[in-house]
Amino acid sequence: MKDFWKRFSQNRGAVVGLVILLLVVVLSIVAPFIYTKSPWAMVQRPFIPPFTIDAFVLGTDPMGRDLAAGLAHGARVSLLVGLVSTVVSLLIGIPIGAVAGYFGGWVDDLLMRFTEFFQSVPSFALAVVLVAIFQPSIYSIVISIAVVSWPPVARLLRGEVMSLRSREFVEAAVLSGQTHSTIIWRQILPNTLSPIIVLASMMVAAAILIESSLSFLGLGDRNIMSWGYIIGAGRTVIRQAWWVSFFPGLAILLTVLALNLVGEGLNDALNPRLARKGR
Repeated sequence: MKDFWKRFSQNRGAVVGLVILLLVVVLSIVAPFIYTKSPWAMVQRPFIPPFTIDAFVLGTDPMGRDLAAGLAHGARVSLLVGLVSTVVSLLIGIPIGAVAGYFGGWVDDLLMRFTEFFQSVPSFALAVVLVAIFQPSIYSIVISIAVVSWPPVARLLRGEVMSLRSREFVEAAVLSGQTHSTIIWRQILPNTLSPIIVLASMMVAAAILIESSLSFLGLGDRNIMSWGYIIGAGRTVIRQAWWVSFFPGLAILLTVLALNLVGEGLNDALNPRLARKGR
């Protein structure tokens, strides 16, 4: 663990990203205690510019709602959607990729053709169609993002398992009489955790972007405040109230950037031989 943190901390960008990410997580946790009123509540007159009233440091939106409260409560939604959809994607992609890579042959062909079927359709377009079919809600958004995000996981696992199945420890497990499921879950998958963790951090960032885009298009959950919804609500008044779209857009930019920096740091720390020279 000490060696891992030492390698991770050598990547300054990853440390900065981790700090930003921790700040967003803390904000999402303390939001209900700092902003006790509902983020949907109209608390002042509309279009108050930022930094003009101490009680509403980021100003108000076209409906007179506190923009800072919306950002704080929206952080929780964005992070939860990103994490839950990524977990669901891993639960779908890991078994498919592991089985395809381990057995090969017609099993591999069948599962990879199934994977390519989902990859043949643009991810965002498929997510829009799925959300529209199942009606916009937080559950349909999570499921839609998971459905379009699992194919890269399956392909990554397939390649990793194919490279591991001929190793000595796997052959020894086969000779000892262990079942295929035991070999896959106890011998092979633990050795694929590093690339999975790195990919998962990138997938959370992608999921946040997809959720924000869906909410911006009006396909988000109307009962839940999110960053994408705030941007969508402010796009029609962007010349009159630029801050309504600017601050949630900045929050998305920083969070996604932080996740990508952390992912790069994890890649360097978990795979020191692949780390960039000079770090």
